[in-house]
Amino acid sequence: MAKPEIRLKGFEGEWKNKKIGELSDILTGYPFEGSSIKKNGKYLLMRGINITEGYIRHSDDIDRYYDGDINLLTKYILDTNDLVIGMDGSKVGKNSALVTDFEKGSLLVQRVARLRNSSTNVIRLIQIALRSSKFIQYVEENKTSSAIPHISPSDIYNFEISISDNANEQKWVADYFMSLDSMIQGVTKKIASLKQMKQACLVSMFPQAGETAPRVRFKGFKGEWEIVKLSSIATRVTRKNSHLESTLPLTISAAEGLIEQTAFFNNVVASSNVSGYYLVKRGEFAYNKSYSNGYPFGAVKRLDRYDMGVLSTLYIVFSVSETICSDYIVHFFDTSLWHQEVAKRAAEGARNHGLLNIGAEDFLDIDIIVPQSKEEQQKIASFFHSLDSQISLQEQRLEKLKQIKSACLDKMFV
Repeated sequence: MAKPEIRLKGFEGEWKNKKIGELSDILTGYPFEGSSIKKNGKYLLMRGINITEGYIRHSDDIDRYYDGDINLLTKYILDTNDLVIGMDGSKVGKNSALVTDFEKGSLLVQRVARLRNSSTNVIRLIQIALRSSKFIQYVEENKTSSAIPHISPSDIYNFEISISDNANEQKWVADYFMSLDSMIQGVTKKIASLKQMKQACLVSMFPQAGETAPRVRFKGFKGEWEIVKLSSIATRVTRKNSHLESTLPLTISAAEGLIEQTAFFNNVVASSNVSGYYLVKRGEFAYNKSYSNGYPFGAVKRLDRYDMGVLSTLYIVFSVSETICSDYIVHFFDTSLWHQEVAKRAAEGARNHGLLNIGAEDFLDIDIIVPQSKEEQQKIASFFHSLDSQISLQEQRLEKLKQIKSACLDKMFV
């Protein structure tokens, strides 16, 4: 028996701890022969690859069909609101989803489990429980340690959740979490849309290869942009932290910029003696030559979070002159316009411990393109700053919603 810490006013009594197998009918899929699985056919197959975290995905590359006789396979036919769970793979325990009207009538394949209950609310509550950290931990403790991690039907059967016997309370809890999931999904989509918009604007508001003016421009600005050497508006910084003015080790996150190592790595990876590191001050830039996802030529970021910090001498640090809008340079390096310039100067195909092989002198020799008007530079920078602020705000909102959901899972019924 259990009593949730968070509860809607008006509901009383303790909840009961029940195994998932006591709350649902569990069935594992049919072992279709490989030769019977087709790219086209009459009956869609529900395979583990179709199931991801919270939804069922479809594409020509993923979907497979069965075109044979199903008279002896009727028990494997899925219905709307059946809960399907992938039972193996690297994300075992995380991949579960409700069958929608689109998948109704599809056939359950081996290594996929189907959970069914006549009460939609009970199934929805089980689905919510399976998305909890408690279930993920349970799977980690019970899955096989073979090359392909696997959980058994009995593992699913024996997982316990707390649940109310009151149908109205079941509905309220299920609706509440579905509402949270809907908000999380909405904010996630909004973030993706804003990021797509930013990428489109980075292309349209900066001249592309062979162009001397952008396709989209703020009203009142005309004329060609100019190509200048980075070295003409930037000066390399080689200031050492000899007097230990700072003991804050920094790293470059492609997403978050120059950030302290403890926030990025959850610990400090810098040497205990940072006197030989570069001392970087607010407003100065640093180039991380290391590849990361979406940043094939590394990332250039400005120090905005702290007054100063220290960086490994593997980074290239520079400041920009007052003749250029520093904010514009921030957003110029969000584009890919400088990648080819770096590629031309880097040692062909050479990387040293994952770092692009380009020296400071060669990096500062790259060509960049800038509006001749500093006012236009600032207009562009302000636009992208506003866009970044909107993205950041939505990301903070998303994180808050996820924290609320996690807390409710811990305190409400799981």
